[in-house]
Amino acid sequence: MPEVFRERGFRFFFYSNEGSPREPLHVHVERDNMEAKFWLYPTVRVAYNDGYNARTLRELQRVVEANKSRIERAWNEHFV
Repeated sequence: MPEVFRERGFRFFFYSNEGSPREPLHVHVERDNMEAKFWLYPTVRVAYNDGYNARTLRELQRVVEANKSRIERAWNEHFV
C-alpha cells in the first residue's frame, strides 16, 4: 500500500490491489483506527468515512484538494 505523504499525523495512501477492475483515482486517509476515502475526480469528495467527524473531513478534503496533483502523480507512477 503506497504511502503518498503524511501530514499532521494523517497518512495519505492507496491500496495496490483495490477493486477489479481497479477503482478510479482516489486516496485513503488514516489515523487512530479511523479511515476515510476521497475520490479525486470529477471533484474531490468523500467516498466513505469510518470515524472522522464532519470538521475533520472538511479539513482532510482541503488537504486532498491542495495535494491533488501530488496524489495523482504517485498513483500514475505506481500503476503505469
